[in-house]
Amino acid sequence: MGIKQKLMGFAVEFLLERPARGKSYTELGLELDNAGQKILLRLQNKKMTEFNHRVLSHITGIERWGQSRLRSMLGGPLLQDEYDGYRPARDIPWDGLIEEFRATRAETVQLVQSLTKASVDPTTTVSHNDFGPITVRAWLRYLQTHASREILQIR
Repeated sequence: MGIKQKLMGFAVEFLLERPARGKSYTELGLELDNAGQKILLRLQNKKMTEFNHRVLSHITGIERWGQSRLRSMLGGPLLQDEYDGYRPARDIPWDGLIEEFRATRAETVQLVQSLTKASVDPTTTVSHNDFGPITVRAWLRYLQTHASREILQIR
């Protein structure tokens, strides 16, 4: 194993797996919902710029891509694809893009409820393109922290 893989493994363990370990789906769903509300509050007074649009469409695309991976735990196909195909269109108006994020995050919270109802073991792993196999819990933490971190770029 090369140094890059070792560093990535350490980062995944420290930033995703460890903080999510032992959390219930209910707790992870609440964290996603609360973080989503904070993001929407941050977006309230932000103006449409090409940069802001690019950041929010990236966040939304990554979340949709992650949802696809997590749906494989419910019997959906496990697609080994990139996130680009999940990204909202470049010409969507700013208000529409904000609504796309809101709806996408609500769908993620609903997906958490579906995982709960299906009794999916939260320690089951699903492949991430960069991180390799990570647990369902880590995926949910990744979606929450990715959006919460990336939104700070919007001015």
